[in-house]
Amino acid sequence: MTQAVVFDRLQAFADPIRGRLLLALEAQELTVREIQSALQLPQSTVSRHLKVLADLGLVVIRSEGTSNWYRMPKDLEPGGRRLWLAVREEVAGSPSAKRDAIRLERILADRHLTSQQFFASAAGQWDRLRGELFGPASGLLALPALLDERWVVGDLGCGTGQLITALAPFVHKVVGVDESAAMLKTARQRTRMLSNVELKTGTLEAPPLETAELDAALLMLVLHHAGDPGRVLAAAHRVLKPGGRLLIVDMQPHEHVEYREQMGHQWLGFQEAELRGWLDAAGYEGHRYVALTPDPKAKGPPLFAMTAHRITDS
Repeated sequence: MTQAVVFDRLQAFADPIRGRLLLALEAQELTVREIQSALQLPQSTVSRHLKVLADLGLVVIRSEGTSNWYRMPKDLEPGGRRLWLAVREEVAGSPSAKRDAIRLERILADRHLTSQQFFASAAGQWDRLRGELFGPASGLLALPALLDERWVVGDLGCGTGQLITALAPFVHKVVGVDESAAMLKTARQRTRMLSNVELKTGTLEAPPLETAELDAALLMLVLHHAGDPGRVLAAAHRVLKPGGRLLIVDMQPHEHVEYREQMGHQWLGFQEAELRGWLDAAGYEGHRYVALTPDPKAKGPPLFAMTAHRITDS
């Protein structure tokens, strides 16, 4: 900090109004209107002093829509921080600053009340409102961030790659396997900008993956197409690392026999007990079965999620 800047800042700190402004902006962002209310000053006075402080790097401005928010920078360089701390105690002890603090506390309380009033009035329609603003699946989009960023994940029966695009930003690599050339063509187009995605042609019963290659394997609405689900689960077990996790999402038992002819389903859903039997036989442990809540707009059978992991080698 140059000598000229030091004297300019000392002059700024010496002004009682600027000191009160900085005290108010030290702990939170405020708009000009809120600063006016807290310090009981006209808009022109507040704006003039804010400009001086901003020019000296003592206040930063954040634009949001048509509003500007002001705050003392958290990373104020050491020289400026020392100067401020040298005068802060005197500023804070003044009667004016104490009255500012009382008014500011009320302003911040009103902010919180406004937020609470919004949620109280919107509670009945919050899901619809959030869906309109951010999309119906907005709450789920970031859940893959819970995965370990070092993982290699296999989407077995990946179809058009929709799930891969959701996973790839959060893990080290995603390998998609499908035996349909048409599905893989769409998946390649969908994932063409993702450098950590690899797509392979192969079956569920014999995925073209190395033994113990995956940290996690997914079977998302594909097991009902398999003639021998036990064999598919054994194949997934082979490509999982010791301790690697398996996730199955599929249909609960249903009576839509037309699915056999219309979509080639070989199984009309699965019982939890038969899944556990296949998983035990394949060498998994830690089974967990959860019946998923149906989407009110869904026309198909209810789904389940089942997880298990490959036994860790001793």
